[in-house]
Amino acid sequence: MPAKFILITAPAKINLYLGVHNERDEAGYHRVDSVMTAIDLVDTIAVAPADELSVHMVPEADFPMEANTAYKAAVAMGKVFDREPNFAILIDKHIPVRAGLGGPSTDAAATIMGICHYWKIDPMDPRIEAVARGIGADVPFFLYGPPAYLSGRGDAMQEMYRPLTGTAVALVKPLVDGSGVAAAEAYRVFDEYPSEPAPLEPMLEALRAHDEERIFANVANNLGEAAIRISPEIGTILAWMREQPDVRAADVCGSGSTVFAVCNTQMAAEKIALTALNEQGWWAQAAKMEKSGPYISVG
Repeated sequence: MPAKFILITAPAKINLYLGVHNERDEAGYHRVDSVMTAIDLVDTIAVAPADELSVHMVPEADFPMEANTAYKAAVAMGKVFDREPNFAILIDKHIPVRAGLGGPSTDAAATIMGICHYWKIDPMDPRIEAVARGIGADVPFFLYGPPAYLSGRGDAMQEMYRPLTGTAVALVKPLVDGSGVAAAEAYRVFDEYPSEPAPLEPMLEALRAHDEERIFANVANNLGEAAIRISPEIGTILAWMREQPDVRAADVCGSGSTVFAVCNTQMAAEKIALTALNEQGWWAQAAKMEKSGPYISVG
Protein backbone atom coordinates (compact mmCIF):
# COMPACT_ATOMS: atom_id res chain seq x y z
CA MET A 1 0.00 0.00 0.00
CA PRO A 2 1.55 3.36 -0.99
CA ALA A 3 2.40 5.88 1.72
CA LYS A 4 -0.19 8.59 2.36
CA PHE A 5 2.43 11.26 2.98
CA ILE A 6 6.13 11.86 3.43
CA LEU A 7 7.96 13.82 6.11
CA ILE A 8 11.02 15.89 5.23
CA THR A 9 13.42 17.46 7.70
CA ALA A 10 14.63 20.86 6.51
CA PRO A 11 17.78 22.01 8.37
CA ALA A 12 18.82 25.57 9.13
CA LYS A 13 22.26 26.89 8.15
CA ILE A 14 24.96 29.19 9.37
CA ASN A 15 27.46 31.07 7.22
CA LEU A 16 31.04 30.28 8.19
CA TYR A 17 32.01 32.90 5.61
CA LEU A 18 29.97 35.53 3.79
CA GLY A 19 31.68 37.99 1.48
CA VAL A 20 29.52 40.56 -0.32
CA HIS A 21 31.33 42.44 -3.09
CA ASN A 22 30.52 45.95 -4.22
CA GLU A 23 30.23 44.99 -7.89
CA ARG A 24 26.95 43.67 -9.28
CA ASP A 25 25.94 41.40 -12.15
CA GLU A 26 23.89 42.47 -15.19
CA ALA A 27 20.65 41.88 -13.24
CA GLY A 28 21.77 44.17 -10.42
CA TYR A 29 22.67 41.48 -7.86
CA HIS A 30 25.81 41.73 -5.75
CA ARG A 31 28.55 39.16 -6.28
CA VAL A 32 28.57 36.99 -3.18
CA ASP A 33 30.90 34.31 -1.84
CA SER A 34 29.26 32.11 0.76
CA VAL A 35 30.43 29.13 2.81
CA MET A 36 27.56 27.43 4.64
CA THR A 37 27.07 24.43 6.87
CA ALA A 38 23.79 22.85 7.96
CA ILE A 39 22.80 22.60 11.63
CA ASP A 40 20.33 20.35 13.43
CA LEU A 41 17.70 23.04 14.03
CA VAL A 42 15.02 21.94 11.55
CA ASP A 43 11.59 22.61 10.14
CA THR A 44 9.54 19.48 9.45
CA ILE A 45 7.53 19.39 6.24
CA ALA A 46 4.72 16.95 5.44
CA VAL A 47 3.84 16.51 1.76
CA ALA A 48 0.89 14.50 0.47
CA PRO A 49 -0.89 14.24 -2.90
CA ALA A 50 -4.05 16.37 -3.00
CA ASP A 51 -6.68 17.78 -5.37
CA GLU A 52 -4.89 21.13 -5.50
CA LEU A 53 -1.77 22.85 -4.22
CA SER A 54 -1.95 24.22 -0.68
CA VAL A 55 0.67 25.28 1.84
CA HIS A 56 0.02 25.79 5.54
CA MET A 57 2.35 26.62 8.41
CA VAL A 58 2.31 25.85 12.12
CA PRO A 59 2.30 28.39 13.71
CA GLU A 60 0.13 30.01 11.06
CA ALA A 61 1.89 32.52 8.80
CA ASP A 62 0.86 36.18 8.63
CA PHE A 63 1.16 36.23 4.82
CA PRO A 64 -0.74 34.47 2.01
CA MET A 65 0.37 30.94 1.10
CA GLU A 66 1.17 32.10 -2.45
CA ALA A 67 4.03 34.14 -0.98
CA ASN A 68 5.52 31.10 0.76
CA THR A 69 8.76 29.81 -0.78
CA ALA A 70 7.43 26.24 -0.57
CA TYR A 71 4.42 27.25 -2.67
CA LYS A 72 6.67 29.02 -5.17
CA ALA A 73 8.93 25.96 -5.37
CA ALA A 74 5.99 23.65 -6.07
CA VAL A 75 4.65 25.97 -8.79
CA ALA A 76 8.13 26.20 -10.36
CA MET A 77 8.48 22.40 -10.35
CA GLY A 78 5.11 22.12 -12.08
CA LYS A 79 6.13 24.55 -14.81
CA VAL A 80 9.52 22.93 -15.45
CA PHE A 81 8.19 19.35 -15.54
CA ASP A 82 4.80 20.21 -17.12
CA ARG A 83 2.75 18.61 -14.36
CA GLU A 84 0.18 19.87 -11.89
CA PRO A 85 1.84 20.23 -8.47
CA ASN A 86 -1.22 19.10 -6.58
CA PHE A 87 0.12 18.57 -3.08
CA ALA A 88 -0.91 19.50 0.44
CA ILE A 89 2.18 20.86 2.19
CA LEU A 90 2.31 21.45 5.93
CA ILE A 91 5.34 23.18 7.45
CA ASP A 92 5.98 22.67 11.18
CA LYS A 93 8.06 25.79 11.75
CA HIS A 94 10.94 25.86 14.24
CA ILE A 95 13.52 27.98 12.37
CA PRO A 96 12.87 31.67 13.11
CA VAL A 97 12.12 33.90 10.11
CA ARG A 98 14.19 36.97 9.19
CA ALA A 99 16.96 35.40 11.24
CA GLY A 100 19.68 34.63 8.67
CA LEU A 101 19.24 30.89 9.27
CA GLY A 102 17.82 30.08 5.84
CA GLY A 103 14.33 29.01 6.96
CA PRO A 104 12.40 29.95 3.79
CA SER A 105 15.18 28.57 1.58
CA THR A 106 15.39 25.21 3.34
CA ASP A 107 11.59 24.86 3.22
CA ALA A 108 11.72 25.43 -0.54
CA ALA A 109 14.52 22.88 -0.99
CA ALA A 110 12.65 20.29 1.07
CA THR A 111 9.53 20.86 -1.02
CA ILE A 112 11.53 20.37 -4.22
CA MET A 113 12.99 17.12 -2.87
CA GLY A 114 9.58 15.92 -1.76
CA ILE A 115 8.10 16.49 -5.22
CA CYS A 116 11.11 14.71 -6.75
CA HIS A 117 10.23 11.73 -4.55
CA TYR A 118 6.60 11.62 -5.70
CA TRP A 119 7.35 12.28 -9.36
CA LYS A 120 10.36 9.93 -9.36
CA ILE A 121 12.73 12.65 -10.60
CA ASP A 122 16.47 12.29 -10.03
CA PRO A 123 17.45 15.14 -7.65
CA MET A 124 20.70 15.44 -9.62
CA ASP A 125 18.75 16.42 -12.75
CA PRO A 126 20.22 19.84 -13.69
CA ARG A 127 16.70 21.27 -13.94
CA ILE A 128 16.33 20.79 -10.18
CA GLU A 129 19.18 23.13 -9.33
CA ALA A 130 17.82 25.64 -11.85
CA VAL A 131 14.45 25.57 -10.04
CA ALA A 132 16.22 26.05 -6.71
CA ARG A 133 18.25 29.02 -7.94
CA GLY A 134 15.08 30.62 -9.26
CA ILE A 135 13.53 30.58 -5.78
CA GLY A 136 16.42 32.07 -3.80
CA ALA A 137 20.18 32.25 -3.46
CA ASP A 138 20.50 29.81 -0.54
CA VAL A 139 18.10 27.16 -1.89
CA PRO A 140 20.68 25.19 -3.97
CA PHE A 141 22.84 24.66 -0.88
CA PHE A 142 19.98 22.97 0.94
CA LEU A 143 19.57 20.38 -1.82
CA TYR A 144 22.87 18.83 -0.72
CA GLY A 145 23.92 19.18 2.90
CA PRO A 146 27.70 19.06 3.42
CA PRO A 147 29.56 22.32 4.06
CA ALA A 148 29.85 24.09 0.73
CA TYR A 149 31.24 27.13 -1.04
CA LEU A 150 28.85 28.91 -3.39
CA SER A 151 29.69 31.87 -5.63
CA GLY A 152 27.80 34.08 -8.10
CA ARG A 153 24.89 35.48 -6.14
CA GLY A 154 25.73 32.95 -3.44
CA ASP A 155 23.75 30.36 -5.43
CA ALA A 156 26.33 28.65 -7.69
CA MET A 157 27.78 25.51 -6.09
CA GLN A 158 31.58 25.41 -6.39
CA GLU A 159 32.94 22.99 -3.78
CA MET A 160 31.69 20.70 -1.00
CA TYR A 161 33.73 19.67 2.02
CA ARG A 162 33.99 17.05 4.70
CA PRO A 163 31.23 17.70 7.29
CA LEU A 164 31.97 19.26 10.66
CA THR A 165 29.36 16.95 12.20
CA GLY A 166 28.71 17.39 15.89
CA THR A 167 30.47 20.74 16.28
CA ALA A 168 28.57 22.67 18.94
CA VAL A 169 26.89 25.98 18.08
CA ALA A 170 24.96 28.51 20.16
CA LEU A 171 22.37 30.67 18.38
CA VAL A 172 21.10 33.93 19.88
CA LYS A 173 18.88 36.65 18.43
CA PRO A 174 16.80 39.59 19.68
CA LEU A 175 13.45 38.40 20.95
CA VAL A 176 11.31 41.47 20.27
CA ASP A 177 8.77 41.05 17.45
CA GLY A 178 9.79 42.94 14.34
CA SER A 179 13.47 42.83 15.27
CA GLY A 180 14.36 40.53 12.39
CA VAL A 181 16.35 41.81 9.45
CA ALA A 182 15.09 41.43 5.87
CA ALA A 183 17.87 40.52 3.45
CA ALA A 184 16.81 43.26 1.02
CA GLU A 185 17.11 45.88 3.78
CA ALA A 186 20.54 44.57 4.80
CA TYR A 187 21.80 44.92 1.23
CA ARG A 188 20.33 48.42 0.98
CA VAL A 189 22.25 49.48 4.08
CA PHE A 190 25.36 47.69 2.82
CA ASP A 191 25.19 49.86 -0.31
CA GLU A 192 25.13 52.97 1.89
CA TYR A 193 28.08 51.76 3.98
CA PRO A 194 30.01 49.31 1.78
CA SER A 195 32.93 47.30 3.15
CA GLU A 196 35.42 44.89 1.63
CA PRO A 197 34.98 41.17 2.31
CA ALA A 198 37.59 39.26 4.29
CA PRO A 199 40.02 37.12 2.23
CA LEU A 200 38.20 33.99 1.03
CA GLU A 201 41.07 31.65 0.15
CA PRO A 202 42.26 31.01 3.75
CA MET A 203 38.79 29.67 4.60
CA LEU A 204 38.66 27.45 1.50
CA GLU A 205 42.17 26.10 2.13
CA ALA A 206 41.23 25.30 5.74
CA LEU A 207 38.07 23.48 4.64
CA ARG A 208 39.98 21.45 2.04
CA ALA A 209 42.44 20.42 4.74
CA HIS A 210 39.64 19.90 7.30
CA ASP A 211 41.68 22.03 9.69
CA GLU A 212 39.06 23.07 12.24
CA GLU A 213 41.32 25.54 14.03
CA ARG A 214 41.96 27.43 10.79
CA ILE A 215 38.34 27.13 9.65
CA PHE A 216 37.04 28.84 12.78
CA ALA A 217 39.88 31.38 12.77
CA ASN A 218 38.64 32.58 9.37
CA VAL A 219 34.93 32.96 10.16
CA ALA A 220 33.84 36.28 8.62
CA ASN A 221 30.75 38.16 7.41
CA ASN A 222 30.96 41.69 6.01
CA LEU A 223 27.16 41.91 5.68
CA GLY A 224 26.89 41.63 9.46
CA GLU A 225 27.81 45.31 9.83
CA ALA A 226 24.68 46.27 7.89
CA ALA A 227 22.52 44.03 10.09
CA ILE A 228 23.93 45.73 13.18
CA ARG A 229 23.15 49.19 11.75
CA ILE A 230 19.53 48.09 11.25
CA SER A 231 19.23 46.38 14.63
CA PRO A 232 21.94 47.57 17.07
CA GLU A 233 20.94 44.86 19.55
CA ILE A 234 22.58 42.36 17.17
CA GLY A 235 25.88 44.13 17.86
CA THR A 236 25.23 43.90 21.59
CA ILE A 237 24.61 40.16 21.27
CA LEU A 238 27.71 39.64 19.12
CA ALA A 239 29.96 41.41 21.63
CA TRP A 240 28.39 39.42 24.47
CA MET A 241 28.80 36.09 22.62
CA ARG A 242 32.48 36.75 21.93
CA GLU A 243 33.08 37.22 25.66
CA GLN A 244 31.56 33.88 26.67
CA PRO A 245 33.77 30.95 27.79
CA ASP A 246 34.68 28.20 25.29
CA VAL A 247 33.70 30.25 22.20
CA ARG A 248 35.95 29.49 19.22
CA ALA A 249 34.36 32.02 16.83
CA ALA A 250 31.24 34.17 16.66
CA ASP A 251 29.58 36.23 13.94
CA VAL A 252 26.25 37.27 12.44
CA CYS A 253 24.32 34.60 10.50
CA GLY A 254 23.82 35.78 6.91
CA SER A 255 21.96 39.09 6.86
CA GLY A 256 20.92 38.69 10.52
CA SER A 257 19.34 38.82 12.99
CA THR A 258 20.83 35.68 14.60
CA VAL A 259 24.37 35.57 15.98
CA PHE A 260 26.09 32.19 16.16
CA ALA A 261 29.00 31.06 18.32
CA VAL A 262 31.07 27.97 17.54
CA CYS A 263 31.77 26.37 20.92
CA ASN A 264 34.30 23.89 22.29
CA THR A 265 31.61 21.66 23.79
CA GLN A 266 27.88 21.10 23.59
CA MET A 267 27.66 21.90 27.29
CA ALA A 268 29.20 25.34 26.62
CA ALA A 269 26.71 26.00 23.80
CA GLU A 270 23.78 25.01 26.01
CA LYS A 271 25.03 27.21 28.86
CA ILE A 272 25.33 30.22 26.53
CA ALA A 273 21.82 29.60 25.19
CA LEU A 274 20.32 29.28 28.68
CA THR A 275 22.11 32.39 29.93
CA ALA A 276 21.04 34.39 26.87
CA LEU A 277 17.42 33.34 27.34
CA ASN A 278 17.10 33.52 31.12
CA GLU A 279 19.38 36.44 31.98
CA GLN A 280 19.30 38.56 28.80
CA GLY A 281 15.79 37.84 27.51
CA TRP A 282 16.94 36.91 23.99
CA TRP A 283 15.78 34.03 21.81
CA ALA A 284 18.41 31.31 22.07
CA GLN A 285 19.04 27.75 20.99
CA ALA A 286 21.92 25.28 21.25
CA ALA A 287 22.57 23.25 18.11
CA LYS A 288 25.14 21.11 16.33
CA MET A 289 26.59 21.23 12.84
CA GLU A 290 24.94 18.56 10.67
CA LYS A 291 26.04 16.62 7.62
CA SER A 292 22.84 16.23 5.62
CA GLY A 293 20.37 18.28 3.62
CA PRO A 294 16.66 17.38 3.41
CA TYR A 295 15.97 13.92 4.86
CA ILE A 296 12.85 12.13 3.65
CA SER A 297 10.93 9.55 5.68
CA VAL A 298 7.80 7.80 4.46
CA GLY A 299 4.65 8.21 6.50
